[in-house]
Amino acid sequence: MKKNIFYLLLLMPLLAFLGSCDDKDEIVFDHELPQFELKDNAILLEVIMPQGTATDDKIYIVGDFNGGEEAIGQLEWCLEKAANSDVKWGIYLAPSTFKNGKTLADGFYFVSEKQGMERTVKNEDVSHTLNVGVGTRTNVTVSRWAAYFEEEPDEVTHDGYVIYVEDNSGWDAVALYAWGNDLPELFGAWPGIQPTGTEVKDGVTYKYFDTGDANKGLTYNLIFNNNNGGEQFDAAVVTLDRDYYLRITNTGYEEIDPSQTITHDGYAIFIEDNSGWDALTLYAWGNDLPELFGAWPGIVATGTVTIKGITYQYFDTGKVNEGLTYNLICNNNNGGKQFDLAAVTLDRHYYFSITDSKGTEIDPENPGGEEPELKETHTLYVINNTGWDALSLYGYANDTPVTSAWPGMQVTGTKEIGGVIYTCFEMAAELTNTSLTLIFNNNGGGRQLPDFPVTLDRDYYLEITADACTEVETPSGN
Repeated sequence: MKKNIFYLLLLMPLLAFLGSCDDKDEIVFDHELPQFELKDNAILLEVIMPQGTATDDKIYIVGDFNGGEEAIGQLEWCLEKAANSDVKWGIYLAPSTFKNGKTLADGFYFVSEKQGMERTVKNEDVSHTLNVGVGTRTNVTVSRWAAYFEEEPDEVTHDGYVIYVEDNSGWDAVALYAWGNDLPELFGAWPGIQPTGTEVKDGVTYKYFDTGDANKGLTYNLIFNNNNGGEQFDAAVVTLDRDYYLRITNTGYEEIDPSQTITHDGYAIFIEDNSGWDALTLYAWGNDLPELFGAWPGIVATGTVTIKGITYQYFDTGKVNEGLTYNLICNNNNGGKQFDLAAVTLDRHYYFSITDSKGTEIDPENPGGEEPELKETHTLYVINNTGWDALSLYGYANDTPVTSAWPGMQVTGTKEIGGVIYTCFEMAAELTNTSLTLIFNNNGGGRQLPDFPVTLDRDYYLEITADACTEVETPSGN
């Protein structure tokens, strides 16, 4: 009997331990602990992020309740990182702001600005669903970002020299056309080609155009356009003996040094400083506007950049000020010397060269002020009696297309002259004095006129029917 009691005494601690394992208390890990205060009028989501989420990332919640992908970039739907946690982010949601009667129960997911959409561990789409009310806290876990599954890109190899483009045009598509004197079109007929690919250098994403090893040493004129969408501008004349780096807008370009990796906040004022002053500051005032660069004497340059061998001091104006008009005053940092520079509307970059008494706006691609060669353009004025529903013009020279590919270029406009309506085709300047063969057609619909030869040294006035093209007399006064 004593022996049995002894064994029972030995078993009691073990039985107590086993009994404790039956408790229903949930185990809570450190990363699941609350990090944000509850609010009575809001739903609190505390989101556990995957490893590799950068602390300076911007993360958005996206769902039918907030307009889907249109929520990306809106501060209202951006999460806040917890102050005392490396993995917890939070967001307060007010049901009164939800759209179209949708709720969290209709599904939502998260998007990282740096790493893309939320994904499952199997790289599948994610849709969280919750039925929660205000005054509650809910943990949500993000397993992976899309970047986790992306393969490291192969090292880019190029065929010949490369034209790298930092594209700030805002165009849906950018194309590059290149022509040279007595040379075949480098990238084919107008509008040229779209980028060969993209490449990241020093954190800047460039679109690039390979020029081909066989074209080394040749000189070409570049024209950027929105893939024949009606916008274009002449860019650099390049000799293919090196790579080129260009930054473009929808109206112009600048050649850049990629090692400088300069990103401007809005438009900038570039100044070539030949004043001889020890310090240059720029002051800017506008009617009923706050001082752009603060109180007098303004600010010193944001930095310097070299373009075509000219070193400029530049002053960033801030994206929030785009479209505003300011009067610029250069001064020697309140040292007693100053002059009015110019009134500028911040819808583009500005380039000036200054002395100690005045400034002159300059072209960064022609800083010496040499007169550029004027390019004459010619127009085909067409009386269209074909009866066709559509009209296109295909042109070639020496068996090489000089318009876009068949059926060719579209009508560029109409003009009334002497009571007659002419359909117009404005020909590219580089075709001036070129002998061409023209083929009018019904936009590739199976009808076309016989070849019509011209030498493009003047405007032409033509009448076309469904069977023939005839040159007509130039209207009086033209």
